[in-house]
Amino acid sequence: MPDPPLMSLDHEELVIRRGRRSGVYTIIAVHSTALGPALGGCRMWRYESSAEGARDALRLSRAMTFKSAACGLNVGGGKGVICLEPGRAPTGKARHDVLLDFADTVNVLEGNYITAEDVGTGSKDMAVISEVTTHVTGLDRRRGGSGDPSPYTAMGVEAAMRACCEKVFGTSDLEGRTVAVVGAGRVGSQLVKRLGKAGAKLIVADIDESRRAVIDSLPDAKWTDPSSAMLAEVDVLAPCALGGVIDQVNVSRLRCQIVCGSANNILAHEGLADDLAHEGILYAPDFIANAGGIINVSLELDGYEPAKARAGAAGIEDTMRALLQESEAAGVTPLAAAYRLAERRLQSASG
Repeated sequence: MPDPPLMSLDHEELVIRRGRRSGVYTIIAVHSTALGPALGGCRMWRYESSAEGARDALRLSRAMTFKSAACGLNVGGGKGVICLEPGRAPTGKARHDVLLDFADTVNVLEGNYITAEDVGTGSKDMAVISEVTTHVTGLDRRRGGSGDPSPYTAMGVEAAMRACCEKVFGTSDLEGRTVAVVGAGRVGSQLVKRLGKAGAKLIVADIDESRRAVIDSLPDAKWTDPSSAMLAEVDVLAPCALGGVIDQVNVSRLRCQIVCGSANNILAHEGLADDLAHEGILYAPDFIANAGGIINVSLELDGYEPAKARAGAAGIEDTMRALLQESEAAGVTPLAAAYRLAERRLQSASG
């Protein structure tokens, strides 16, 4: 299914405000509340313009709708963006002011959007946001929240990877499989540790050399640069940083058999799912593979239980397995099958 042009909106709400404290643009896109309030993270990032930030929020909120629907959650799709200017992220009072301005924008939506952490934000930031709004998840466990969702996201990616390996290699066992993890941030580093424990042979890369320490205790892991890792000859390529890393230029140069990572919008455009299939590469739809984090924070809405979060993330293996079976039976890509699954649930809610 091709991604519709971002300015041909099928979203419910888009709020763009300039913070009264910081002067920074804060943006929230709500794609759908058909299944419940829109739940999605707050991304603090440097954008060339507020328009680029809005485009990111629109694209990511749409993906959140399908992620939640496909995984059986009773929440909708939304995304928040804090548009930083070039340079280092704010600290101290400046950061506090930016976060309070974002919380004001959350309140404008009167509960139709619930925020959580994302790229550039963490549980401490959610605590600041909670000073102004109650529509926030991902708080520290001492404050009754679920804490850092990245371990659950990594758990879900590993689960999805096992289902993909079963499909391609006939076994879900990751021991001896070669995996390139591109991006060793909070989720990527957790995934590296999990894969190392499972006996995988790892190639790890990140633009931040300080993250190299994640492989120090892993005998079957080596460090390289992101460009080399993307094109390495491996069983599985796991993009775990920002999106759009597979594009028209490199899709025919990939030397993996499976693409399964935690990044949102791994494909520069959704038509590349067909190109990957043509190259004989199995693509695990990212909004299924990386759903462990949203499964985790969604449980806060009804009373958080870590055991349920672990079970939900592990259950992504069964979801991905069923998805791949439907893909083969229908003769469509896994991405198309994932959209069909999500749309069936959305239609049942609206019908």
